[in-house]
Amino acid sequence: MPFRRAATLFAVAAAWAFQALAGSPGVAAPAVAGDGTANTAVVFAYDRFGEDQTPSISIRIDQFEAHLDELQDGDYQVLPLPRILDALRSGAPLPDRAVAITIDEASRSAFREAWPRLKAAGLPFTLFVATDAIDRGSPAHMSWAEVRQLAAAGVTLGGLGASTQSLVSRPADEVKTELRRMADRLQAETGQRPTLFAYPQGEVSSALRTIVTEQGFAAAFGQQSGVLHPQADRATLPRFVMNESFGSVDRFRLAANALPLPVTDLTPDDPLLTVNPPSIGFTVSDEIGDIARLACFAAGQGRTALERVTEDRVEVRIRDPFPPGRTRVNCTLPAPEGRWRWLGMQFVVPE
Repeated sequence: MPFRRAATLFAVAAAWAFQALAGSPGVAAPAVAGDGTANTAVVFAYDRFGEDQTPSISIRIDQFEAHLDELQDGDYQVLPLPRILDALRSGAPLPDRAVAITIDEASRSAFREAWPRLKAAGLPFTLFVATDAIDRGSPAHMSWAEVRQLAAAGVTLGGLGASTQSLVSRPADEVKTELRRMADRLQAETGQRPTLFAYPQGEVSSALRTIVTEQGFAAAFGQQSGVLHPQADRATLPRFVMNESFGSVDRFRLAANALPLPVTDLTPDDPLLTVNPPSIGFTVSDEIGDIARLACFAAGQGRTALERVTEDRVEVRIRDPFPPGRTRVNCTLPAPEGRWRWLGMQFVVPE
């Protein structure tokens, strides 16, 4: 990697970890072989495109085009998400810097703005569909004919729930009913029953994770930052979220070059917090080596204090309770070639 590019990645990493938290968006180390293959992949999450009235979920068109230019000009391999998941499950190697693109919700701007650009670039992607808005004929969303057009062109379809509302605080029977309704509608309209799922707003709890698994989804994705690897929990896989506020090409490049920070025994094990501030701890794989430069950042609180309980066991000291709603903690560790290891956690604080 050229020196200037590596230096840019190094300089922006800590700032991104801090700024992304201020804005709300378990495991073996990656084996990078001499032939340029690896067993990790980065997944990006988009929602809307060029909708200035919703900057928290929309990316500017110029930002998105810069991301696509980076993917085409850099040392990346953009692959269909099912291919990445199959490789991680089977142990087949992936190319270094493997990347997948996902889009949530099936908005009209995704069809009008993102789809033509992705098609022209020849880049595959996965669309996580929220079915209720399409059934209502919402002008802000695709039609079923447009969804079918994407499916016929080879776009992978997944589910986002029938609505785009969080599922964590709803009764289990209601959640199951919504997931079945979403899957039934997708199958009826496209002939495909979704096997991939994205949690609305990235919000997940242990109970919801169990329901999604029992409903037969092979993999489910949140909105916590991090990198896919073979031992990652298939029911809570990470994605790097891109939006207008945090959509610079430097941020995108940093994420596209990220590596996993492998941990086990992560606490708390339920992202829906019952104790606030939470007692966060994890054990870092001994294959990582020296973790002296590990740093963690908490939403609204900046860099946190860390305590090394043992050589590889770390506890994150959160100073103040988090406010109700979604909140994040990101931990990073420098890696060779100017790359960074990432462990992202998203929690939900009940009202």
